[in-house]
Amino acid sequence: MKLREDIRNVAIIAHVDHGKTTLVNEMLKQSDTLDEHTEIADRAMDSNAIEKERGITILSKNTAVKYKGKQINILDTPGHADFGGEVERIMKMVDGVLLIVDAFEGTMPQTRFVLMKALEQHLTPIVVINKVDREGARPEEVVDEVLDLFIELGADEDQLDFPVIYASAVNGTSSLDSDLATQEHTMDPIFDTILDTIPAPVDNSDEPLQFQVAMLDYNDFVGRIGIGRVFRGKIKVGDQVTVMKLDGSQKNFRVTKLFGFFGLKRLEIKEAKAGDLIAVSGMEDINVGETITPVDHPEALPILRIDPPTLQMTFMQSDSPFVGQDGEHVTARKLEDRLKRQLHTDVSLRVEDTDSPDAWIVSGRGELHLSILIETLRREGFELSVSRPKVIYRDIDGQLSEPFENVVIDTPDEYSGSIIDSLAQRKGEMTNMEPNGNGTTRLTFSVPTRGLIGYDSHFLSMTRGYGILNHTFSEYKPVIKNWNPGRRNGALVSINQGKATTYAIMGIEGRGTIFTDPGTDVYEGMIVGQSSRERDISVNITKGKNLTNVRAAAKDETAKIKKPTHLTLEESMEFLNEDELLEVTPNHLRLRKRILNTSEREKAAKRAMKAANND
Repeated sequence: MKLREDIRNVAIIAHVDHGKTTLVNEMLKQSDTLDEHTEIADRAMDSNAIEKERGITILSKNTAVKYKGKQINILDTPGHADFGGEVERIMKMVDGVLLIVDAFEGTMPQTRFVLMKALEQHLTPIVVINKVDREGARPEEVVDEVLDLFIELGADEDQLDFPVIYASAVNGTSSLDSDLATQEHTMDPIFDTILDTIPAPVDNSDEPLQFQVAMLDYNDFVGRIGIGRVFRGKIKVGDQVTVMKLDGSQKNFRVTKLFGFFGLKRLEIKEAKAGDLIAVSGMEDINVGETITPVDHPEALPILRIDPPTLQMTFMQSDSPFVGQDGEHVTARKLEDRLKRQLHTDVSLRVEDTDSPDAWIVSGRGELHLSILIETLRREGFELSVSRPKVIYRDIDGQLSEPFENVVIDTPDEYSGSIIDSLAQRKGEMTNMEPNGNGTTRLTFSVPTRGLIGYDSHFLSMTRGYGILNHTFSEYKPVIKNWNPGRRNGALVSINQGKATTYAIMGIEGRGTIFTDPGTDVYEGMIVGQSSRERDISVNITKGKNLTNVRAAAKDETAKIKKPTHLTLEESMEFLNEDELLEVTPNHLRLRKRILNTSEREKAAKRAMKAANND
């Protein structure tokens, strides 16, 4: 069997924040790829502004480095479970994986998730223990943890015999020894281990073409671009080829452009062959999982499975009294076009029409997936309103089922009891509890996804920011009936339009938590705080102090109010109840009631209560 010894295809997988993107940076710097004039930014593979700010990888990225005359194609994959659909498809494109594990934290939930996907594809693993210079690092123990995880996930004998490299990506050092003193400023141990361990692709380029699309990109000039691997044969610019569609149909098209990956660039190429990772343009409606073949030899590869969405929200045109004040895209048509355009590249997303021409149901893999889409839209100048996230139910064997998540929490011991109680209230079931030995405990739960909506901010305040919470989709189980995990407290709702005043806030801050700063523009029906009671309270937050000639002993200058609470995008999404919306603009996040008029809202509430009592 002929092999292509000139290339290796490898994916980098890891839990969030274990340093894989930083490691790729160092591999680019220390290979024979970039010329000496090329400056490389920190975390250069995270090209998206949101990725850089949040320190997470959202979309898989391709790069290639030259080392000792050979090309190593590297795919940097997301570590967060919301983008697990990306990880699963990447595994089909490569022959091996670099598993990066933090020398202090050890194996974490997403480590398990991404490694399981790799082992299922029978890929050759290399383990990199990163951050060995971190205080409290325990590299040898972590290697044992990784081995236990491999065994638990059913790795075969060859996979269990994995090589281990110890590294500090941020310092650009690595070694084959766990002793910190052996660290040298080089990535050669990683490069050499890849060349020695990862199998070279089979060179069957004389057989009929098979190229499978694993990722999508979109370009205004060339349209949709399919990124994937040539599994067999050759492909050239100008070739007439057939796409084997997911529905079984076939479509012919001409290859207009081919791109290869090198360093941080995507370069036009004329030809590619078996083993190459490339991008192909020429067909507008090409999709992930479809196979490109010769016209006279249409033979499809097995379809790639994409995890279905588990959470949905309604996106709608904003009807706020302040609409158009700071966004440039406010119409329903523009919002619909933008959402449909997102489908070109995000295969885990679904957009469905509703009875209203101004609203769409948008389904994704989790809160993070949807919140990043919302953040992207507001940065592009869109104004819109979104509803509370809801889980997607499914009928499985005639039984209504809901998604459950595997939750792993590392917390200081003193907060364990509170966490167990809080998740029990959200119908979570504890499956494991073990001390970490450093004053912290690891708790594992199975929790319904709807029980986790809104839990993150509660968890952070409960553990004072010291707890670490991770969760991954586990499975669908029968629905838990007669349980609504929504917000228990009501809202403080403005009854008029104007500017919030310090005087008015002083009068109402005893009724709950205020979200609004003095001087902020508010409108009737806008939520300005959280009530301390279960029911909503209508408040006048724009009330001014009556002007008189009488001087009070306590002058206005001494008026003091508590610092208002400012909610993030995710916290605002989690706060929402069924009768509420989040208004999103480039400069503002405003919580509001669906029905803005106070008297109309009260009438609607009475009708709903009456209907509920009749039932």
